[in-house]
Parts: sequence; structure tokens; C-alpha cells
Amino acid sequence: MAAVKTSTAAGDAMISIRGVSKSFGALKVLDQVNLEVARGEFLVLLGASGCGKSTLLNLVSGFERATVGSVHVNNREVRDVDPACGMVFQQYALFPWKTVRQNVEFGLKMRGVSRTERAKTAQHYIEMVGLRGFEDSFPNALSGGMKQRVSIARVLANDPDVMLFDEPFAALDAMTRQVLQEQLLSIYEKSGKTIIFITHSIDEALMLSTRMIVMGAKPGRVVQDITNDLPHPRAAEVQLSPRYIELKKSIWETVQVEVMKGLEHAK
Repeated sequence: MAAVKTSTAAGDAMISIRGVSKSFGALKVLDQVNLEVARGEFLVLLGASGCGKSTLLNLVSGFERATVGSVHVNNREVRDVDPACGMVFQQYALFPWKTVRQNVEFGLKMRGVSRTERAKTAQHYIEMVGLRGFEDSFPNALSGGMKQRVSIARVLANDPDVMLFDEPFAALDAMTRQVLQEQLLSIYEKSGKTIIFITHSIDEALMLSTRMIVMGAKPGRVVQDITNDLPHPRAAEVQLSPRYIELKKSIWETVQVEVMKGLEHAK
């Protein structure tokens, strides 16, 4: 069986989700979720469609408010859209009339950062995501994977405490997805950011995370909390290791049970 993550010490928590339930009218989406995310942790949320993963991410970012309970980021309660959190969506949400450099600089410009400083910062993160030479390109000239790297660079340029990823690679082909997973791991190791990442893919979760949370069927709740102790640096070859197979089996058994529960509830 996979090792169970011990609770995060209160003083070390970047994100604290305490007794959170969320309802939309009569529909209860989350039920009494308690979760602590340590500074510098790469947490992946897994679970079947409709288990509340995206809703939980929206509560952390401030796009939604909890019906019951509270969410704290860096010891501050989240009451509105929080600049401490940067969100990367499945859709790229780039300005099509702006170049790569202008897209990455946008948040800095809105904050009144000087032209010289924002150009320097943007260039640093453009190079970090491997897009040097594309600074003056427009989004329509980029592949899907390149667009998503621009989105990641734009979030990094704003220097948030927390980066939130809502299935950012779901629309990409398998090869591009694998390349971006490895690049994101490299960015995570260089930046030291706290990350919450949503995926439906157990393999993606195992490649990226330091810790995995499996969400249960409606209403969403934490049913499995697993430390990912696969070694770093992590490349595709790790998928052949006995520990990888052991972790994947443990997660799949839990997900399978929760999917079946969801199907029963839908009848």
C-alpha cells in the first residue's frame, strides 16, 4: 500500500482548507473537506468528473466562496480573488492581439511595474519555459503546447505564492503532454512554488506530484491522501519501476470504487 501523508504542521502550511462544504442551490458539491498543503508542495487532485476538484481550486483562488468552512492562503483567509494565487486553465486564455512578451508582461504592467523591469522579468520566465526566440510571436503562430507554456510564464512572472492548474494539459496530444510534464517539473524545482494541479490521469499525477489527494464521489471529499516518494529527477522511465506500479494500483483501486459509487448515485 502507498504511504499515507502525515498532517502538515500548522506553521508550515501555505494553504489550509478547514471544514469546507460547498453547495450550489440544492446541489452539494463538497462535503467537510479538510486539507493542509505545505509550502513548496506539489499536490495533485485526482477523482472522477463531478467530484468537486475544480470547485475546490476555485475556492482556493477566491473565484468561489465556501458555503461552510474557511480557506486560508499564506495565513490569510480567502474572501475574494486572491493575487497570492495564479491560475493556469485548460484553455490558454491568452490575448490574441498581444505577443508572447506582451502576454507575459500583462500582469506586471497592470501593477505599474516599470517597462525595463517587466521586460527583464518576462524574458527570464520566457526562457524558463523554453520559448526564447518566440518573444515577438502572436498566439495564433504557436502550437497548443507553446500557448500553455506562455500561460505558465505569465503566472510565474506575477510571482504568486501558489500556482493552481486546472487540467492544463488535457487538450494536448500524448507526446506534447509528456514533454510539458517534464518541463513543469523542472520549473517547479527551480521556482519552489506551492502547486495544486488537477488531472484525471493517474500517470500524470504520479509523474508530477509530491503528494496526491483522491476525491470521492459526490459530494466531494478526501478519501485517499498519498505521499509520492518516487525519486527525483523524475523522467518517463520511472513508470517501469515497481514503486510506480504499486502506487498506481493503490490509487486505481480507490478511484474505481468512487467511480462505481458515482454511477450508483446517478441511477
